[in-house]
Order: sequence, then structure tokens, then C-alpha cells
Amino acid sequence: MAQYLLIVLSAFLLAAGTTPLMRRVAIRLGVVDMPAARKLHSKPMPLMGGIAIFVAFIVSLLLLGDRAYVREVVGILLGATICSLVGLMDDRSSLRPRAKLLVQLLAAGILVLSGVSIQLPWLGVLNVAVTLVWVVGITNAMNLLDNMDGLCGGVAMIASTFFLLLAAMNGQYLVGALAAALLGACVGFLVYNFNPASIFMGDSGALFLGFVLSALAIKLRFPMLSTNVSWIIPIVVLGLPVFDTTLVTVSRLRRGLNPLTTPGKDHLSHRLVARGMSPREAVLVLYLVCGAFGVLGMFLMQASPRLTIAIGIAVLLGAAFAVYRLERWYIREAQVAGKEDQGQVRG
Repeated sequence: MAQYLLIVLSAFLLAAGTTPLMRRVAIRLGVVDMPAARKLHSKPMPLMGGIAIFVAFIVSLLLLGDRAYVREVVGILLGATICSLVGLMDDRSSLRPRAKLLVQLLAAGILVLSGVSIQLPWLGVLNVAVTLVWVVGITNAMNLLDNMDGLCGGVAMIASTFFLLLAAMNGQYLVGALAAALLGACVGFLVYNFNPASIFMGDSGALFLGFVLSALAIKLRFPMLSTNVSWIIPIVVLGLPVFDTTLVTVSRLRRGLNPLTTPGKDHLSHRLVARGMSPREAVLVLYLVCGAFGVLGMFLMQASPRLTIAIGIAVLLGAAFAVYRLERWYIREAQVAGKEDQGQVRG
């Protein structure tokens, strides 16, 4: 465990020291996020915080990670690097969604070719397809979650903490080292990104975090559990980004919009703010939700297969009901706002 703590500390110091530098570079290069009606910030914000996370993650692993294990994750590091670079290109000059998707599929394909893929016996030849969907899905889920100060980085921090604990309890140094580096990098970045933020991670950070978390979820193994149920645990740990993406997808498809390319304030965080919370309060509440999912994942590691399946079904049904209620409330609020607008126009 001492080795993990050293990796966390080194990644934290690197991220905390590199982020201010990236802020100055972003301002000089003009890589900034301009204010807009759908956004919460009122002044241009530098967007290269993700590069600080990337550098802290890679350097801390090279300095303190076991070199034999580091060589085994070339596929993960290469795919994550590709995602970070395409995110940086998108931050600087917006790329077409189709181009970003193709690059993400390329990165996921590299992951599969390196031997990191889902291996469920009942999926058979579909394991590769499910791996590609999972990696691209979680990568974009974290990108979509990057909509408030400290939200994406904080959720990645909490999820990587639980991945680190699960890896340590199951004797998986490789996953533990990667999770420790990601944890430290996220904490160091949050020093500058928590509300009120002075820098954003941008797509270069959000896509990187999503890709690494998806890979850690695949790589994590539970020797004492059957693979028929152990796959539920990583999904539960990443339950918040999965739920938020599902909510946004359902909401936007209902309104006839493209769920990935249509911007809007329809995320779970925005809905909490609309219910009266401040942005900081909404983010902290979602931290608690993410932590609760992580604790549930830890519990499932000790549960029987039947109980794990029962809890998994209960979580799925609860999530479906939550999406239904949140969307019903969203429709009702939109109708009220429409009536108010009409009344103001007539007045």
C-alpha cells in the first residue's frame, strides 16, 4: 500500500504544479472556453487542465510504477494518449462528432489488440463488440459529465479511489498503480478546478479520464467471484456517469435531438441546480452519490452471487424509475416556463 500512496502523492504534486503552467499556456494559445447562454461561467476559461492530468498520470507511473507492469499497459497508455490528443484538438478547433467517434473507436481497438477486453463466457464472440461499446460509452459519459466546476474531476477521483481499494484487496498491482496515479492527478487538478474554478480540463482531460476509467473497469478482476456476476461491480462504481448519460440520452431522444452533439442544461447536475441548489451544492451531492455507488460496489464484492444479481436488478429498476421521474419533472417545468413566456409576451 505504501507504493500506491507514493504514486498518489507524486501524481498530486505533479498535477498541482503543472496546472498553473497549463493555465498560462492555454491563455497564450487562445485555448479557452468562451461564455455562452448554455454555460455557467461568465468569463473566458482556459481549457488545458486535462494536459496537466495527463502529464501527472504518465510521469508518476514512469517514476514510481513497476517497469514490468508499465510495459503491460502500453495499450492503455497509447489509447489514453490518443483520446487526450484528439480532445486537445477539439478544444482548440472544434472537430466533427463523427471524427471524434472514429478516433475513440481506434483507441478502443488498440486496447482490445493489446489484450485488454471484456471476457465474459456467455458473450462469446460479442466480447469485442461489447468492449468497444463500453470504452466509447464511458469515455463519452465522462465528457458529458464535465459540465460544472469540479464535477468530472471529482467523480473520476472518487471512482479511481474505489478502483484502487478493490485492486488492493484483490492483489492487482497493475490496476492499483493506474488507479493511484489517476487519483493523485485528479486531486491535484481539483485544487484549481473546484468551484469557483480557474481552469477547465477540457475534452483533453474528460476523454482521457473516461478512457482510463473504462480500461480499469475491464482490467479489474475478482479471483474469488464468478465472472458471471463480478462484471456488475465496475458498472456500479461508475454508476453516476452511466446514469447521467442515460438520463440525457433518453431526454434528448424524446425531444428529437442528438444526445451526443446537442448541448443543453439537462444533465443531473443542472436539474439539481434548477431545484434550488447552488452549483457547488449540486456537485457535492453528486460526490456523495458517486461515493454511495462505490461503497455498494465494495459490498457486492463480499456478497453472494444471488444477492449481487438481486441488488443489480434493484439498482437498474431504481435508476429507470429515477429517469422517469426526473424527465416527468423536466417536462412539467418546461410547460410552466412556456406558459410564463407566453404570458410575458402577451403582457
